[in-house]
Amino acid sequence: MREAVNRVEALQRPKTQAISVDAVERSVASATRALTNLAHADGHICFELEADATIPSEYVLFHQFRDSQPQPGVEAKIGNYLRRTQGKHGGWALVHDGPFDMSASVKAYFALKMIGEDIEAPHMRRAREAILSRGGAANANVFTRFMLALYGEVPWRAVPVMPVEVMFLPKWFPFHLDKVSYWARCVMVPLFVLQATKPRAKNPRGIGVQELFVKPPEHVTDWPGSPHATWPWTPIFGAIDRVLHRTENYFPKRPRQRAMEKARAWVSERLNGEDGLGAIFPAMVNSVLMYEVMGYSADHPQVRIACEAIEKLVVIKEHEAYVQPCVSPVWDTALASHALLESGGLDAEGQARAGLDWLVPRQVLDIKGDWAAAKPDVRPGGWAFQYGNAHYPDLDDTAVVVMAMDRAMRQHGLVAGMPDYKASIARAREWVEGLQSKDGGWAAFDADNNHMYLNHIPFSDHGALLDPPTADVTARVVSMLSQLGETRETSKALDRGVEYLLKEQEADGSWYGRWGMNFIYGTWSVLCALNAAGVDRNAPEMRRAVKWLVGIQNPDGGWGEDASSYKINPAFEAGYSTASQTAWALLALMAAGETDDPAVTRGINYLCRTQGTDGFWNEERYTATGFPRVFYLRYHGYPKFFPLWAMARYRNLKKSNTGKVAYGM
Repeated sequence: MREAVNRVEALQRPKTQAISVDAVERSVASATRALTNLAHADGHICFELEADATIPSEYVLFHQFRDSQPQPGVEAKIGNYLRRTQGKHGGWALVHDGPFDMSASVKAYFALKMIGEDIEAPHMRRAREAILSRGGAANANVFTRFMLALYGEVPWRAVPVMPVEVMFLPKWFPFHLDKVSYWARCVMVPLFVLQATKPRAKNPRGIGVQELFVKPPEHVTDWPGSPHATWPWTPIFGAIDRVLHRTENYFPKRPRQRAMEKARAWVSERLNGEDGLGAIFPAMVNSVLMYEVMGYSADHPQVRIACEAIEKLVVIKEHEAYVQPCVSPVWDTALASHALLESGGLDAEGQARAGLDWLVPRQVLDIKGDWAAAKPDVRPGGWAFQYGNAHYPDLDDTAVVVMAMDRAMRQHGLVAGMPDYKASIARAREWVEGLQSKDGGWAAFDADNNHMYLNHIPFSDHGALLDPPTADVTARVVSMLSQLGETRETSKALDRGVEYLLKEQEADGSWYGRWGMNFIYGTWSVLCALNAAGVDRNAPEMRRAVKWLVGIQNPDGGWGEDASSYKINPAFEAGYSTASQTAWALLALMAAGETDDPAVTRGINYLCRTQGTDGFWNEERYTATGFPRVFYLRYHGYPKFFPLWAMARYRNLKKSNTGKVAYGM
């Protein structure tokens, strides 16, 4: 295991030092000013969203595939970024200071070589040795193999077959697009066309990476199976894949062409303008390549706008550049609004109101997205994560937006001249309630998207093909319904949601966090929800969670959790303290009524002590999750609004008569 902070018992902790309310107030004021100053003129806030080396590497390879030109100087700056993020192990990791990852390392090496790096340069030699010592590029995941096949570096039989004819499969069939997650659909559909046509990269520089293979690339033909697959899935799906490989060339041409046209129409309907297919980078890239292999010229309007969507994700700095997997304006604006409302004061509350006003017209009211396949009678009413993604609003963002709007309407100081968000709230609430899954929980984008056997198909060696209900998203919805005045007695949906959360609690008292790292995030989400839903703070579920949070506090007073907690059998792994994870733990403890606990005082001390002169906190470590075990996220906004939120809440509760958190978050 990487360097991590060991758990310590309470008696081993340093003596708790008291902290003055004035000191906390100064920290809150500094962070509030800094956050407010980052808002755009129209009121919204959007921070950088960083993933690993994979996305900027794919950006370089995308342009070389098409023989197109990236923005001037960007390739060289991406090279600087890739060299800086290379790990001590010689390869590239999925998180800051993380272990070697084969797929990220192969793509980063390929991109650097494409940019013009000498393969005998020390950093390239170290990368190559690290890759070869771990079995070589043949051990990369399916997506990386697909990219290598497009460049002719491995034969197509090294990639699982994804026949485009699946576009014709009926809904009752074991595989259907409606049965996989939104992100899987958006990535897979254009990939179906690419695999059917098997195009070859233009690659004007003639760059290859044959030196990264231990055995000859032409012998890379076997599908190794998913690391999470269990018997009998691997042999069953492996056998199906072998049959498809042997028969694919005999598929009738006319039905294949019709299937490709159906895939093209599916993508075009969801192309999403300048925000791109699914508003996520991999799907955007695949859509461009799909159009071009189907004969669209580079200046065709759909190709051009899809390319523009990709370029909008590039972050260019003075010496470096990287590419975001997507953007997060709705999420950032809503969460920042919560922090500013907690901070209080005319400027902070005014900025929160401006952000919420910006959100109002971005509510999706007239498009029934893919979620309607499972819930056709529900009216749309949610918010998406990005600037635009109307086919794919999500419940997490929607619940957070609703709670911020509701709080802003109720909070003292915003009554006069306050816009009326009631219509927006009511419509969102209707949509969210309508997407409850049969087990009582809520997922991020769909309802009942839990056909778990599909996570074992060859394409899904990442194990993230589905969008089942999770504790963190369910908690957000429970918080929302409770804040809007529902009780377990008056709302069957709320009652079922609470029961789902109680059932999902881990034996140690924590909750798994699907979209944030990990058990700290999940436990924060659920404790806020249970408090809002009126669960007694002395209930055994609450007490176990509090005991767990206090027990994992680091000696420095902060909290931290490592990405290695997302193992095949997930379990907490202590990590270096971070500002965002510390804030989650503090908000959780305060929701459980533990504002006066010494652990909370130590946590507030940690935040005060580590705050920068700019009012923010430095946080290089990744604390968010795209797909467990394969894709993680660093939200640059998290150390800017979550610590502020926690400190302002601590101050407010210390001044209050009840000591009870009054809102859902």
